[in-house]
Amino acid sequence: MRQTWTTTVAGLALALAASGPATAKPPGPPSTDAVPPIELTITMDNGKPVCAPAELLVPANADIVLHIVSEADRPVTLTIPGQFSNGLVEHADGDLVHVMSEEGYLVKQKGQGTLRLRSKAPGQDEYACTSTANQSEPFKGRYVRKEAAK
Repeated sequence: MRQTWTTTVAGLALALAASGPATAKPPGPPSTDAVPPIELTITMDNGKPVCAPAELLVPANADIVLHIVSEADRPVTLTIPGQFSNGLVEHADGDLVHVMSEEGYLVKQKGQGTLRLRSKAPGQDEYACTSTANQSEPFKGRYVRKEAAK
């Protein structure tokens, strides 16, 4: 039996798709439909990073877009416990580098980027912005996830 180039490529594509890496179970449907982008700004004060807003308020279990803009003159790492792991990040682009075993993103000097992610269940965590020069003195804020109004 003779195979054509098209059937060979199609078969190879199906085989690769079937044997692809195992992925984490995708989260269920979002708790709310459209959420406007949320902006986080990083500045420096006396050589230390400062993130605004200090209370990052997002809907719980929702698909959100976090736009990060850094005015800092050095790289800064943004960490939110558990938010950047377990398959919750759908897409990251711009001047962001995934670091620290899925716990954070390094934002390049004077960089900006976008994270598309599913927020965690209702609750709150401490988030931090840390400069490589001042790792012992991070900026700490609150990452608050509220249940969507029904």
